[in-house]
Amino acid sequence: MSNDSNSNRLSRRHFLAVAGGLTIVIAGAAVVPGLSRSKEDNTNGERITAWVNIQPDGKITIYNPAAEMGQGSMTALAIIIAEELDADWNDVAIEHSPIEPDVYGLSWRGGLGGPMITVGSRTVMGYYEHLRMAGAQARYVLMANASKKWGVPIEELTTGPSKVLHQSSGKSISYGEISRFATAPDKLPDIDQDQLKSAEEFRLIGKVTDRHDIPSKVDGTAEYAMDINVPDMLHAVISRSPVHGSKPDLQNESDLRTMEGIVDIVILDHGVGILAQKIEQALKAKRFMQIKWSEDGMASGHDSQAAYEIYDATSRSDDTNWHSIVSEGSVEDNLSADDVIEARFKNDYVYHAQMEPLNALVSPPREGDPAEVWVGSQAQAGARQAAAEALNLPEDQVILHPCYLGGGFGRRSMADYVTEAALLAKHADKPVKLLWTREDDLQYGAFRPICSQTLQAKVKADGTISAWSHRIVGTGGGLLGSGARIPYYTMDAKRVEMHSIEHGVRTKHWRSVAHGPNKFAIEAFIDEIARKLGFDPYLYRRRLMINDQRSLAVLDAAAAMCDWNSPAPEGRARGIAFAERSGALAAGVAEISVDRNTGMIKVHHFWAAVDAGVVVQPHNAIAQIEGGIVFGISSVLRESITFKDGKVQQSNFHDYPIARMADTPDQLEVKIIPSDEKPAGIGEASTPLVGGAIANAFLALTGNSLRHMPFTSERVLEVLS
Repeated sequence: MSNDSNSNRLSRRHFLAVAGGLTIVIAGAAVVPGLSRSKEDNTNGERITAWVNIQPDGKITIYNPAAEMGQGSMTALAIIIAEELDADWNDVAIEHSPIEPDVYGLSWRGGLGGPMITVGSRTVMGYYEHLRMAGAQARYVLMANASKKWGVPIEELTTGPSKVLHQSSGKSISYGEISRFATAPDKLPDIDQDQLKSAEEFRLIGKVTDRHDIPSKVDGTAEYAMDINVPDMLHAVISRSPVHGSKPDLQNESDLRTMEGIVDIVILDHGVGILAQKIEQALKAKRFMQIKWSEDGMASGHDSQAAYEIYDATSRSDDTNWHSIVSEGSVEDNLSADDVIEARFKNDYVYHAQMEPLNALVSPPREGDPAEVWVGSQAQAGARQAAAEALNLPEDQVILHPCYLGGGFGRRSMADYVTEAALLAKHADKPVKLLWTREDDLQYGAFRPICSQTLQAKVKADGTISAWSHRIVGTGGGLLGSGARIPYYTMDAKRVEMHSIEHGVRTKHWRSVAHGPNKFAIEAFIDEIARKLGFDPYLYRRRLMINDQRSLAVLDAAAAMCDWNSPAPEGRARGIAFAERSGALAAGVAEISVDRNTGMIKVHHFWAAVDAGVVVQPHNAIAQIEGGIVFGISSVLRESITFKDGKVQQSNFHDYPIARMADTPDQLEVKIIPSDEKPAGIGEASTPLVGGAIANAFLALTGNSLRHMPFTSERVLEVLS
């Protein structure tokens, strides 16, 4: 969709007086449930979809198009509209929007109308300008109606929280009262950027506001898909291929069918489903399954540790399968064999480990009623489409009820679990609630890819990097390349390339995608260069950032937070790292110690400075940055998925350990740098800092390099020895 078409879509925004209230709408999509047409419908017969509804009692309902998985986007988007609308936050209620991508979706270019998907920390930064404009136009219509009623020029009016004011006469009227008689103007004026509020005028953006979802999550009334039950519902589990792509041959079907509560058994391409009256009965039957799997799986023979040898050999090749990410200057002419610094880095597969197990409830169409789906999904429209395809129905015959997500991290942008539930519901012709156990999700997961990275640099005596080469080899296609660009570091010549090798393993976006492994390799290599040249790592980065003052300010802020020039406590050392993600600039410092007997690394302190432009919810942003750091510590120190003969070797948290409370830093300090720049992504900004910061602290403490994530105790002891 072009920018011009996005402008046309915005220009068609209208208002309706419906059901005794005022609704801001955009033409061209489906009717919001519960709303009716009125004589003031100026859409010329087109259907409508609402963003905001104002009722006579003053209640202001704002419709949220994003998935709420604990990151606070449901509240943030409502705040953006409420700010320009000048709404009293106490009057605001938030509801999930209809699943209408043409209206509520966000195109990858930033305009309205695109996929309804909550990924890449793009929600606030993508919707920001559009929702400000929507709120400002809603405010104008309210003022225009008050102007007409009072017979005064609109220029004499202003607004306060949820009311229009005429200061010279002392008159005021609430938005709720206006909604009783409001009509839409013949033409809405264009709202120029300079007519929007300035940062000094903000009452909500950048201020402390209560998160909409927190009270219900505290008192237990929040609804996740796991909480939903419907009449006549069956429970389901699936035993899936241990080697991706292998086919099942169930050996004891007749015995399973005699077990208590078992309603049916369904053979799928990638596994065997059990339908039962109770989930306990389904799980019991699953344990007794005897399945012979075909030996033709796509991942057959894959050994994740042996793959590194293939990657290293590939990194030295000059075949034509390299994909160029960055090519600036003449790297080959500068990267001569003499005095070239080189290092190789590795990272294992990583599992999402979201708190809520995957699950979905699908009810097939019955007696003329449409099918229904209850699911927590990062991609609501994609989930609805997947269910419709599995049920062999048009999408408009499937109603999707968005639920809260107990963590997503990219995994819930897939719809495989929705497809499975729909296939089982279609087979049973009954509602089916499908549950993935933790073992299911680990064994048949979709992981952050494995990769090996070879970095080379030709460096002058003054620290100038005359040539930089970064080669990434792994699996996962386009998932490998994010974060490899380093525009904030000035170098004479840069070359960044990637090469993907297919292993038949399921891979997927994972919090910050490839920024985690790529920034680790880049930042650890920068410290190795600085050490070789005898430069302080922080000051060396300052040299490289000479042409990027905004990034430099973030780096300086992090160094000041930890008092970089002061000595670390005895037995500890500090490491610094820099990263950008989704427009946010972040710098972090880790202070660690190492138990040389056990090989355990302890992160005692972590400081992070972030410039993310305008921050809508500062307290929530800090919480996200803190969470991203802890998330990073867990993956950097503990988490590893390994494959042998195509099979995942881990099965649950006993052999896939994640960080515990004792692993969190004693001190975790975050500074949000004030900025007037457009909002950037927050949710993934801090995670990529952690690998480099810890590795660099380890290098400073021991003189040894950690080059293989995670930094398990075994790998640490090996390096120390």
